[in-house]
Amino acid sequence: MTFKGFTAEDFDTFQIDGLEARMEAIRSRIQPKFQAIGEQLSSDLSALAGNEMFVHIAKHARRSVNAPKDTWMAFCHNKRGYKQHPHFQIGLFDDHVFVWLAFIYELPDKAAMAKRFLTNWNTFYSTIPDDFVFSFDHMQKQSSSNSLMTEAELKKQVERFRDIKKAELLIGKHIAKEDPLLQNGEAFLDVVRSTFETLMPIYRLAF
Repeated sequence: MTFKGFTAEDFDTFQIDGLEARMEAIRSRIQPKFQAIGEQLSSDLSALAGNEMFVHIAKHARRSVNAPKDTWMAFCHNKRGYKQHPHFQIGLFDDHVFVWLAFIYELPDKAAMAKRFLTNWNTFYSTIPDDFVFSFDHMQKQSSSNSLMTEAELKKQVERFRDIKKAELLIGKHIAKEDPLLQNGEAFLDVVRSTFETLMPIYRLAF
């Protein structure tokens, strides 16, 4: 299957009431597209990372009451799971697509990673373009634009990521659902490849 892009119906999935009904729409509308993206991107990302990158599609298996507000796929060097490792993500909320390099709270050695970022601060900071955004909590929709943050503010967030168990660090792009880019599968995949390639020095730094 070739990924042809996201549609308004994909975003409308998150307006469906009820866990089962929304999960059925996620499985039928969005997950096949994630599968196609994985097939088209995993070898490129593996080549960039220098090791095999496995595709993980969120199952939302622990949910028993509340329907998910977003859904995502991840690329990770570990075949068994991704949350305890640095990983790349593509996913949707009801109003945007996110493309992340993600360091989330399940990471067992996040303090050591943060120290490497701070020790190699010039590399870390200069790698991130102005039009990229940050999230410090993957459960929340909002992001902080790199162009609007000072260097000192970002450093404080990385220190917080180091010191606070639940703190997270996600770096990448938000693409609004109205953006015509999302309707062009090949163009979207090119942007994702470029985003992941840009962030690869930070991914490597984490290890």
